[in-house]
Amino acid sequence: MTAPASGGTVRAGVTAPLWTVAGLAVLALSVAVAITIGPADIGVGDVWSVVAAHLGGETPEVSPIRDGIVWDLRLPRTLLAAVCGAGLAVCGAVMQSLLRNPLADPFVLGVSSGASTGAVAVVVLGVGGGVLSVTGGAFIGAVCSFALVLLLSHTLGGSTDRVVLSGVAAMQLFSALTSFVVMTAADAETTRGVLFWLLGSLGGADWADVAVCGAVLAVSLLICGGYARTLDAFAFGEEAAASLGVAVARTRLVLLCVTALLTAALVSAAGAIGFVGLVLPHAARALAGPGHARLLPVTAVTGAVFLVWADTLARTVLDPQEVPVGVVTSLIGVPAFVLVLYRTRSSR
Repeated sequence: MTAPASGGTVRAGVTAPLWTVAGLAVLALSVAVAITIGPADIGVGDVWSVVAAHLGGETPEVSPIRDGIVWDLRLPRTLLAAVCGAGLAVCGAVMQSLLRNPLADPFVLGVSSGASTGAVAVVVLGVGGGVLSVTGGAFIGAVCSFALVLLLSHTLGGSTDRVVLSGVAAMQLFSALTSFVVMTAADAETTRGVLFWLLGSLGGADWADVAVCGAVLAVSLLICGGYARTLDAFAFGEEAAASLGVAVARTRLVLLCVTALLTAALVSAAGAIGFVGLVLPHAARALAGPGHARLLPVTAVTGAVFLVWADTLARTVLDPQEVPVGVVTSLIGVPAFVLVLYRTRSSR
């Protein structure tokens, strides 16, 4: 019995890095190809030429219009899609392991609902006096929602189920506040714009969003990667993890804060994009296995590739009209979610 298990572990250890490297290659190709898709006639060669010219400080060998389309519009949007996909997927993987719930996702802590309330407060109520942007308002709202979850869960005992229940309570509270503000204070045009943002949109992406979200993602990946073995221990339960020397309460607090802040940064830039953090970790586990040292990189790459193509579909399927990317991910994610439910039921 020992030999096959060892062989399976070796094979998983070898396969996961291969999946990661292959995924990075697919991601680079996906970004290059996705930028070419749209009404403007742009080829992959034009994309590489523009990127190489800007990185080298030279003038691109394409027209100024094509240069603007690639460098100012499509490239930052596509890169932000990759960052958001990677971040949401990694948050989902960490939350599912930390809470020992295969149906957990990055929004279980009420972060998206808080971000929605913050964004609506800025757009509809004018909170911030024109100084605070929608992104800033969304981030502040997300942090406030997470702070409420921490306060409630700590007051109620701090166990895993209390964290989840506190997240549900915060989600309902901030969702109700958002609906109340939109229904009572917004006109039809503002309501439509708010609804589009609430469903997830990468249309307003710029290089500042890419830089901030990319930096937060990089730091979060380093921290979560450092806790990979600890997350493996959580698979056996909190008592078993504690017996292995894991500081359960401290670890849970650190990882909850990291995933919440990463989710807040991503949601504030792109809105609430559902199902990425719920479904993609399960797909990554099928490729890399349950070990988090292998799982997290594969999850990040898988989520990035998925959202790049989901956003490409969102902005082109009804051209010139754009579909919120959250609608596309939900349409794809619901069948996958049903499959996860079925597999969860079958495993009991």
